[in-house]
Amino acid sequence: MKILVCISSVPDTTAKINFTSDGKSFDKTGVQFVINPHDEFSLNKAIDIQEKTGATITILTVGDASVDPVMRKALAIGANDGIRIDSEAKDDFFVATQIAKAVKEGGYDLILTGKESIDYNGGAVPGFVAAILDYAFVNGSIGLEVDGSTAKVIREIDGGKETLEVALPAVIAGQKGLVEENAIRIPNMRGIMQARTKQINVVAPESTDSKVVVVGFEKPAERGNVTLIDKDNVAELVRLLHEEAKVI
Repeated sequence: MKILVCISSVPDTTAKINFTSDGKSFDKTGVQFVINPHDEFSLNKAIDIQEKTGATITILTVGDASVDPVMRKALAIGANDGIRIDSEAKDDFFVATQIAKAVKEGGYDLILTGKESIDYNGGAVPGFVAAILDYAFVNGSIGLEVDGSTAKVIREIDGGKETLEVALPAVIAGQKGLVEENAIRIPNMRGIMQARTKQINVVAPESTDSKVVVVGFEKPAERGNVTLIDKDNVAELVRLLHEEAKVI
């Protein structure tokens, strides 16, 4: 079995977010980048499958050379090799086109992604990939077992869980719960040393038009000062909600 795990390089959740002076791009200065957490759950599930079936795992990222450290971490965790599409991740459709091309060329049986990246939270890439390839697609997966040419997938739905069985090849988008948080693998020294010799194939991007033009980014308004009101002064609370907050 051949597994492709798509990973994104995203800012650490503790990073302070800023934009360039023109407001049209993210300012990467001083920002630590990590594997997108949803992708990391999928990567760890792929390694679980690898240990049971002997599958090979290839990671794929769309990005320039700055994403190599994140790819090396994924290799240190247990992936066999990597593919880097040498291009800026312009938009969801562009990224999905690159992934679909790699899938066609590599003949992968299972494509694992995160349900979304935590930087832009678009969540469209895995669905686009499945649509381009005409593969079965399950989103928001919290359970996955592979048996030969089929996969049993559990996903969250409103008010419960749904169990599905899909034929491979398929695209499965994972999230928190796909593996237990305490089972997330941390690269050890042996893995880090081995990752240095694992191959990352850098390939040119597939030519495709971007579907999105960035007009600008802006931060949400800063929180205002907190007004404390005595618990017995209900009249003042009502007045402030009505006259200042204007919510009633």
